[in-house]
Amino acid sequence: MKLLVILSRIPYPLEKGDKLRAYHQIRCLSKYHKITLIALTDKKIHPQAKIQLSQFCQEVYFLKLNKLGIFLNIIKAFFNGLPLQVGYFYNKKIRKKINSIIHELKPEHIYCQLIRTAEYTRHIDIPKTIDFQDTFSIGMKRRYEKSNSLFKPFLYLEYKRLVKYEQTAFELFDSHTLISYPDRDFFPHPLKNKIFIIKNGVDFKYFTSESRIKKYEVIFTGNMAYPPNIDAATFLAAEIMPLVRKRFPQAYLVLAGATPHLKVKRLSDNHTIVTGWVDDIRQWYDSSKVFIAPMRLGTGLQNKLLEAMAMHLPCITSSLANEALHAIPNEEILIGNSAQEYANHIIELLENPVLYHKLSLNGHRFVTENYSWEKATKKLDAILTNQLNKELD
Repeated sequence: MKLLVILSRIPYPLEKGDKLRAYHQIRCLSKYHKITLIALTDKKIHPQAKIQLSQFCQEVYFLKLNKLGIFLNIIKAFFNGLPLQVGYFYNKKIRKKINSIIHELKPEHIYCQLIRTAEYTRHIDIPKTIDFQDTFSIGMKRRYEKSNSLFKPFLYLEYKRLVKYEQTAFELFDSHTLISYPDRDFFPHPLKNKIFIIKNGVDFKYFTSESRIKKYEVIFTGNMAYPPNIDAATFLAAEIMPLVRKRFPQAYLVLAGATPHLKVKRLSDNHTIVTGWVDDIRQWYDSSKVFIAPMRLGTGLQNKLLEAMAMHLPCITSSLANEALHAIPNEEILIGNSAQEYANHIIELLENPVLYHKLSLNGHRFVTENYSWEKATKKLDAILTNQLNKELD
């Protein structure tokens, strides 16, 4: 069928979770459908982006959001009661362009990613699916609860607007998806159990471990401008690693990921490496001994954990992050909820080769059995073609 995909970002390069999910879903869906891609952007377009995406898409449109338009639309969103992030990505000229593409293409189904794109299809009478991905409102609530008093009023307002808009967006679409069951439990709509769960996956051909010297004790990866990752990186460097270094004074910490926030850059020192964007994250995984994701904010599945497990790294994370992952504590993953617990787990893995080997093998087996892009996208395809009943979820 002719499938139109609308994204709030260009899914290349793959430095953010929503891009990674969109890229692999498009790649897999292209085996069954003729895909036209519309992707919004306010950034410089990567020179390889159109080439990479044209492998899977019949047509590719990159629609530019300009800075002045973004500013004005955020102001409009504020006064119209919309979440500011919805206003950020909405532009009337772009809406006209999308309407023109839809009129010419006559797609049989429209697939939108994130509530940021929902307004563009509000009045389109074509079967539509939205991938909420995460429940944004609960993520914003957690940020609000942990923020300082200066930002609390703003974050609380955005949280309340997200609750209302997620309810509105639900009504605009025929079918709906999320990444994890915990996010569905938090979704603010009485019919939330009708939302399908479509997991993320791992590119196992790409994320394979090679024999490398393990130069670094601990690694954490992710987009380092994303608030939950900033919080986790700061917590790790400032509170967890000092406890680890009481036992291993020379222990190295690697914080690897794109666009590090100033708070993250300031964590760099003689034994803490802040990489910024890297062309091949596998080299950093392969050169490190232990992966840790001490997440205290945010929602949804952490792709970084899937990648690290695929690379045979023993992993440590929080109860919050493991709610979506569903790995077995002490068998497939270690769980910490305080700086001391995290530090104790790191030290134990560095000192206990039997535990290290067990977590490495069991974690790899866990993601191999449970997180396949191809399997997840087959389920998504059944939803888009109206062949999956809710009872099969």
